[in-house]
Amino acid sequence: MSNSTGRKVTANLALTLDGRYNGPGGPGDFGAIAPYTTTEVARNHLARIWESATTAVLGRINAEGFLGYWPTVAADGNADPRDRGYAKWLVGAEKVVLSTTLTEAPWERARVVNAPAADVVAELKATGEGDILVNSSASVIKPLLSADLIDRLYLLIVPEIAGGGQRLFDDGLPGSKWTLARQETGELGEVAVVYDRAR
Repeated sequence: MSNSTGRKVTANLALTLDGRYNGPGGPGDFGAIAPYTTTEVARNHLARIWESATTAVLGRINAEGFLGYWPTVAADGNADPRDRGYAKWLVGAEKVVLSTTLTEAPWERARVVNAPAADVVAELKATGEGDILVNSSASVIKPLLSADLIDRLYLLIVPEIAGGGQRLFDDGLPGSKWTLARQETGELGEVAVVYDRAR
């Protein structure tokens, strides 16, 4: 399938020094990551990820979790403006939720798709405009890395070793080269980096 639209596929995720997006306690264990997600650098990073995106791609767990959180931030006049900007974007954006179990979309302006991530994203790339942001959903980012479909990675690296939990970069991925587009270091030692796929 030719990509004539020029849509970029971007992905954002926070990772520990040992490359994990959750801790040994399982999918909900963000103990090592949580303290760094509300820093100045993390919030500025969050404000950048959606700037050129028009579509959000989410896994089911994130779609349901985000639904309980971000719409309230969008409506909260006292929220940090960067958080609120992202929240309003997320509420208003086209959302594609990848799930094998959901039958109806948990959000407005969302549709549920039960298909391989690579197929769904290749189809999105062929139509429409604006970037396609894979929003913190490692279950979606991993197969896209395997298919070499990600054009930009927004990573927040936190200075902790989780010692257990799930890793983003599994063995067996195709080799790839990336260029550093941006790097910012925060007061707590967190580093926000943006890498573009060198093709």
